Amino acid sequence: MNSVSPSAAQYVGGVMQDELVDRGRQQQPMERQGSFGVRPPQTQGASREAAGELDEMDKLKAKLMSAWNNVKYGWTVKSKTSFNKMSPVTVLGHSYLLNSEDEVERFRLAFVSRIWLTYRREFPQLEGSTWTTDCGWGCMLRSGQMLLAQGLLVHLMPRDWVWPESQQLTDVDFEVFHPRSPARAGGVPIPSFGSPRGSSTPEKSLPSSQAPRCSQKKRVYESTKDRQEHIHSRLVTWFGDQPPAPFGVHQLVDIGKGSGKKAGDWYGPSVVAHILRKAVDKTSVVTNLAVYVAQDCTVYKEDVVHLCDRSLNQTSSDPSSQDWKSVIILVPVRLGGEALNPSYIDCVKNFLKLECCIGIIGGKPKHSLYFIGFQDEQLLYLDPHYCQPVVDVSQVNFSLESFHCSSPKKMPFNRMDPSCTIGFYAKNKKDFESLCSAVSEALSSSKEKYPVFTFVEGHSQDYGLEGHSSNHSGPPAHILPPGRLGRSNNRRSSEEFVFL
Repeated sequence: MNSVSPSAAQYVGGVMQDELVDRGRQQQPMERQGSFGVRPPQTQGASREAAGELDEMDKLKAKLMSAWNNVKYGWTVKSKTSFNKMSPVTVLGHSYLLNSEDEVERFRLAFVSRIWLTYRREFPQLEGSTWTTDCGWGCMLRSGQMLLAQGLLVHLMPRDWVWPESQQLTDVDFEVFHPRSPARAGGVPIPSFGSPRGSSTPEKSLPSSQAPRCSQKKRVYESTKDRQEHIHSRLVTWFGDQPPAPFGVHQLVDIGKGSGKKAGDWYGPSVVAHILRKAVDKTSVVTNLAVYVAQDCTVYKEDVVHLCDRSLNQTSSDPSSQDWKSVIILVPVRLGGEALNPSYIDCVKNFLKLECCIGIIGGKPKHSLYFIGFQDEQLLYLDPHYCQPVVDVSQVNFSLESFHCSSPKKMPFNRMDPSCTIGFYAKNKKDFESLCSAVSEALSSSKEKYPVFTFVEGHSQDYGLEGHSSNHSGPPAHILPPGRLGRSNNRRSSEEFVFL
């Protein structure tokens, strides 16, 4: 079963997908099940591998697995998402009250313009494995890619940038805006608002003296638009599913080997945070940007300053460089034990209301998701669990359509897995100071005795990615108060607590 274009139909969401998968499992007795569904094939014939021979059984298993995943993640059952026009929808620091067509248009552009990275199939074989797809195991890597992509968007683009070719929203129900209109009845989805405002109104002719000035402004606008679209396309190529792509699956899996991970393994949000940091450090395609990963639920301000302040690190002055690097701050946390502690919900909402927030990677049990907003008591997310054919991003003018989602999805807060990583971005030193203040205020909204995480002055030792290997445990299930440094590494891993 081949997947189709996301503009025609979107991925299966939530429980509905699980039900379809369960039915499929009953018809596939030869498949072994795991917490994500089918477990990746285990390597056999070690003696033959030692001799350099390919294990034909493993190759056959990989092909069967790929075929099954195409069915499992290629189904396109449509499930509509309802939005309440009386409650604001928050998307990464911006709110939209969907009680007018203009507001729906703003929401559409904000949502569809986010970079959407999903399972892909038929990409070049991952080194040291037979995998040519990440279906069934790479969802947290994809969620991490989306988080990083959002950080790069705000780093390289204006804050108000939107993709001018954004698709229309699909599988969405809004309350009717004009109840008295005979053309639409209650419960009928609103029409798409993709056409420019006033397109049917004839343009007014301008005085001849103003025509050259308007023409010049139009040329500047078109030039800016073309430049932004070039950056947009280039940014997407960095996440391509080819080995050279600096933030593609091939590179991320290779970096993950330092933590004892390999292709086919499952990754937790904390490990992915460190992989992203390594990926940004490793590449030269992104300049003037650093990634900081908090340790022990603590952001050490002096560590961030040391990472970003070029004057502290440069031996010779470079007049072309800025004094302060922009920074993406990733904070792995655990918001409860086996389930989300409801006391933290208001805090999560307040994070997503901040312009400096670039989203949260986590999900619900057995599904990693990328959270970008909320309405009332439901989270708004992008779901990587949709298998699409690989796109050759090395081609000129490759299609960007499959990298943007037009079907918003929501889920209740109480289904959110407590293990997650929260992302923030600061462009300069002033923004970092504002970030510390705004996030600290959001942290104070928690009803719990201890905050989700803290900002403290001073330095900490660099644990690095090696400190988050598969045999190393991460933060405990509860949230510890600030100042608890040097905790033992012999702790149960939050990454292994539940597979997302």
